[in-house]
Amino acid sequence: MRTPQGLQALIDDGVIDEVLRPLKSGKEAAVYVVRSGGEVRCAKVYKDMAQRSFQQRVQYQEGRKVRGSRETRAIGKATKYGRKQQETAWKNTEVDALYQLRAAGVRVPEPFGYFHGVLVMELVTDDQGFSAPRLGEVELEADQARAYHKVLVRQVQLMLCCGLIHGDLSAYNVLVGPDGPVVIDFPQVVSAGGNNAARTMLLRDVNNLTASLGRFAPELLDTWFGEEMWALFEAGELHPDTVLTGEFTPDESSIDLDSVRHAINDAREEALIRQQGREAAAEDDA
Repeated sequence: MRTPQGLQALIDDGVIDEVLRPLKSGKEAAVYVVRSGGEVRCAKVYKDMAQRSFQQRVQYQEGRKVRGSRETRAIGKATKYGRKQQETAWKNTEVDALYQLRAAGVRVPEPFGYFHGVLVMELVTDDQGFSAPRLGEVELEADQARAYHKVLVRQVQLMLCCGLIHGDLSAYNVLVGPDGPVVIDFPQVVSAGGNNAARTMLLRDVNNLTASLGRFAPELLDTWFGEEMWALFEAGELHPDTVLTGEFTPDESSIDLDSVRHAINDAREEALIRQQGREAAAEDDA
């Protein structure tokens, strides 16, 4: 195929040998299947700020660190230099997160380097060697849904122990490989300790997964892993080897329990509605 803009520099430098096919194009980036040193991998080409439709970048960036005071001031003033630094920091975020999370044992694609603004990483495949499907595209038995839920809650826990929250986690940011789920897409990753919306985003991540997998195993909808995890994190008692139960008793004297339950149920219902909409669209296309 014709070499896409953004990948020619990697071919010129010998980082990749050829571009095989497009894999997907989203609001943040376009991903291509490439050949590199005899291995089939994928290359993520980030879109320029002007091309992107992501509207809540400021909320996600709260608590992120940049290199120095000059860059911080420039970003705060939204100068041309500041916007450029902000763009660079935004693109670097996913790269840094992948290396950190991979080292911590989180099930994420293995990164192979960041070149000319392009992330080269492992291509997650199914047991036939084809690109792995997203979790939201597969039908599951109840036991399989429960097993995947356990694995994914574990990944969220390990991320939180690294001080990170995915921030946009759903069944469509999870690939299903031969040995289970793999979490992808981290440009919006959130600082757990430095972002005022961290708790909300963590609960949304967990609730999105629970709503999707609860379609196949309804008892999952009665679990409270996100709330349990955050309470332990705030207390400094969440560790990689902490055993979670999914049980949680809110302090009714200090919070509006009904509002919390409504927010959780709303998130779960929203995820189910989106899933039903996708299924209806797929049926119409067929």
